[in-house]
Amino acid sequence: MDRDSIDWRGYIPALTTPFDEAGELDAAGVKSLHRWVQGNGVHGFIVLGTQGEWFNMTTAERKTLMRLAAEEMAGKLTLIAGCSDYRAHDVLANITEAANCGFDGALVTPPPYMKPTEREIYSFYQEVSAGSALPICVYNWPPGTNIDMSQPLLSELANLERVVAIKNSTPDLGHFFNVLSTVGDRVRVFGAPMNELGISLVTRHGCAGTMGAGNVLGSDQPDFYNAIWQGDYEKAKEFGEKDAYLMRAWFNPDYTGRFGSAQAIFKEALNQQGLPGGFPRRPLLPLEDPGKSAIKKTLEQLGKLTP
Repeated sequence: MDRDSIDWRGYIPALTTPFDEAGELDAAGVKSLHRWVQGNGVHGFIVLGTQGEWFNMTTAERKTLMRLAAEEMAGKLTLIAGCSDYRAHDVLANITEAANCGFDGALVTPPPYMKPTEREIYSFYQEVSAGSALPICVYNWPPGTNIDMSQPLLSELANLERVVAIKNSTPDLGHFFNVLSTVGDRVRVFGAPMNELGISLVTRHGCAGTMGAGNVLGSDQPDFYNAIWQGDYEKAKEFGEKDAYLMRAWFNPDYTGRFGSAQAIFKEALNQQGLPGGFPRRPLLPLEDPGKSAIKKTLEQLGKLTP
C-alpha cells in the first residue's frame, strides 16, 4: 500500500467525544455531533483521537463509539479510528474492531508515557503493520507521547506495508517540511497550517491536508481546502485566517491549551454554539473563567456568536 491506495485529503477533524455531567458516554450527543460535522462538508473525520479522549475510555466504550460513528457515516465520508494503545497487540484489537465497523483507516501514535527508543518505535509499528486490517496513519504527537519522531524514523515507517499516511503534529516547521519532502511521494502527509504557507504546502509540495481538532468553526475549515482546489487562494486565506486566529488565541506554540486541556477548550466552544460538546471526563475538567470568557470573545470575533 502507498499514498495512492487511499483518497484521504483536505480537512479531517479529530472530533471530541460528548460525555454527560456524570461522565457517561452521551450516545445521542455523539450522533448529533457527527451529523452536524458531516453537514459542514468535512472531508472525513476521526473518532478516538487525542481530542476524542481515547485514553479516558474503556475498551467497551471505544467499541460503542466506533459503532455509533459507523452506523450513520460509513460510506459517506472518510472515517478514521484512533487505535492507539500501549501494546501492539491491543492496537491490533482496536484496528480489527474498527475494520469490522466499516472504518477506512487507523490512526496510531507510538506508545505513550514510556518514551520508547527509535528502534522500539519502529518494531512497534512493524508489528502493527504486519497484522493490521486497515491502512495506517502514523501519528507524530509530541505533546502526548513526549517524542518528536525524527525524519529518518518517519521515513523508515513510511516504507511499512500498511502505512499510507503521517499526521505530523510537530511544532517544528522545519522538521515538518523535511518529512514532507522526504516521504510525500510515498505516503500522504497531514499537518498543513491553514494560512498562506499551508496553501503553498498543498499546491506546491503535495501536503495532503489537515487532521485538525474539533471542527468548531463549521464549514469555514473544510472550505479552506475547497477554495484551494478551486484555485481561489484569496478566499482560502480568508477561511484559513479564522482557524489560524483560533489557534493563536486558544493554544500555545506547542499545541497545548492556554486555558485548560484542548478537549475542554473545544467542548466549551461547541457548547457555547448550542452544539453537543458535552463535558470532558475526569481527570480533565471543564473550563472556568477567564477561559470561558476568552472562548466566547473569540467566537464572537469570528462571527460564530452574536455579541
